[in-house]
Amino acid sequence: MRPALAFFILCTALLSGIVFAAPNSGKAPVIPQSLVKWMDYSTALEKAKKEPKLIFVDMYADWCIPCRVMDKNVYMNPTVASILNKKFYPVKLDVDSESPIVCDGQKATAKKCFTDVWELNVLPSFVLIAPKGLSILTVADSMSPQEMQMLLDKFLEKEKEWIER
Repeated sequence: MRPALAFFILCTALLSGIVFAAPNSGKAPVIPQSLVKWMDYSTALEKAKKEPKLIFVDMYADWCIPCRVMDKNVYMNPTVASILNKKFYPVKLDVDSESPIVCDGQKATAKKCFTDVWELNVLPSFVLIAPKGLSILTVADSMSPQEMQMLLDKFLEKEKEWIER
């Protein structure tokens, strides 16, 4: 067989394989759901008033790559997820949301709470909220599962003191 003909047959076979390969169903890639049982911010505030626990708010944005890394690596960690699910009311709050919430007693959008009330300016960020709805502290940093576990453990050491706020 001539080299040019062999090359033509090889290219045709490769292109046919690409064209006739199983088509994508058009669906977005399947991303595993978080092990953390995230809840709505308002729901967490209501629950905290009835059964006092600290509220852990993960501030994120769809465009935030470190936030996605945290979702994949930190919130999929069974130990971190277990602590958040059992000891806190975990909330994921989109920093770009224009929906009104009540932060530190003020009705504002999540974006306004993020910048004006909680004085944050970088993602990922976390806000710890007392059952009465007042912020206790904020943390702005990306971290590993081990660092997050240590942070949550530190929060729990002060839980009794902070729960009264």
